[in-house]
Amino acid sequence: GDYGYPRRTIFLVAFGAGQMNTPGNKQLLMSSSKQFWLVVTFFLFTTVSPLNAQAGFSRRIVSIVPAVTEMLFAIGASDQVVGVSSFAEYPNEVNSRPRVGALLDPNIERILSLRPDLVVMHESQTDAIGQMRRGGIEVFLYRHGSIANITDMLRQLGQRTGQTTKAMTVAKQIETTLQSIRTRVSNYRKPRVLLVLGREPNTIRNVYASGGIGFLNDMIIAAGGVNVFAHIQSEAVRPNAEGILAASPDVIIEIRAEGLVPDNRMTGDPSIWDTLPAIPAVQKDRVYFLAGSDLIVPGPRVAKATERFAKTLHPVAFKSR
Repeated sequence: GDYGYPRRTIFLVAFGAGQMNTPGNKQLLMSSSKQFWLVVTFFLFTTVSPLNAQAGFSRRIVSIVPAVTEMLFAIGASDQVVGVSSFAEYPNEVNSRPRVGALLDPNIERILSLRPDLVVMHESQTDAIGQMRRGGIEVFLYRHGSIANITDMLRQLGQRTGQTTKAMTVAKQIETTLQSIRTRVSNYRKPRVLLVLGREPNTIRNVYASGGIGFLNDMIIAAGGVNVFAHIQSEAVRPNAEGILAASPDVIIEIRAEGLVPDNRMTGDPSIWDTLPAIPAVQKDRVYFLAGSDLIVPGPRVAKATERFAKTLHPVAFKSR
């Protein structure tokens, strides 16, 4: 359609586990606690259709996706952000912005009351999309992407917000850091990695792991590992115990956002994997738990998060020389 500036444009930014290609996923998500919902929802990333640079700079932006909120703050567009997701936590400045719901519960009235001129909506939000279109409001839809989409989006947001130079700098820094990591680990054997995104507490049931597409799979590769489920073309897979045994990972990494798993649970959890003693990762005591929203939010901290993976997989490569 016409993306001219006089028209009111709304971008409702969202990503989440509701789009995972896994059996029974919808039922699990709807019945899960907020903690588990956060673990699974933060890791999916989507990429927007190309923005029209002629549309003018956006001055009032509503971002329902924490990843995009981080991008906007990183490129110097924080003053242009007028509303954020209920789940946005980083940077700390987001706490001064109004909350407008999230993927499953966008508060349309609240969004409209903020008079935004930029929002991005996920294609799964059909009801909200309909409301916007019936009101004559344009909607840009997102689709799933990879690390390359993160830097592409940074550059696109820079154009849209008038922060082109800063956005290009941030994107280039990410790409440079990732290449440096790849080079640093290139001479080491690539371990087979099981990256666990979530599971039932205190048991190895309902395991969700990274599949062969998406930014998390890209991070494993850049960090010098081989995803044991790289052959499955999905952002997430739900293997049973037999599938995990057959995958035979050399390293198991479980990731969590801060606050979702208490510290005492994090330190005690490795013993749970002892129920699968035939796994090389268990035999070699290479089961790790990493916490931090940088690990699950596909935003400007992705290079630093990848370095955390690399230091876990190849600690020798990062020892002081």
